[in-house]
Amino acid sequence: MLTLTGPVAREQATGLGDAVFALLAGEETGVVVCDVAGIGPPGLAAVELLARLQLAARRAGGRIRLRAPDPALRALLDLVGIPVEVEGEAEEGEPALGVEVEVEPGEASL
Repeated sequence: MLTLTGPVAREQATGLGDAVFALLAGEETGVVVCDVAGIGPPGLAAVELLARLQLAARRAGGRIRLRAPDPALRALLDLVGIPVEVEGEAEEGEPALGVEVEVEPGEASL
């Protein structure tokens, strides 16, 4: 897990990108969880940092997943078109945990 704290500075991206590579090297799931609860007020520096971390993860064959993002940070990421996963949310196309899919009578359940 990578814990990000604020205030966010542009210079952090290089060192944290290297940390993402290192974490993915030891991770079988291909996911690095980034705790962003302490990142501070969301702004373009935070968006740029997360975009660079996502890019570094994708280059290493993985992705990042955010833990405890501020709703304003999520809105800002959505606004600029940076897709990120959030811990505890179902992935796109997957039903949420505990949701049962209804089947027709006579069909086998999954």
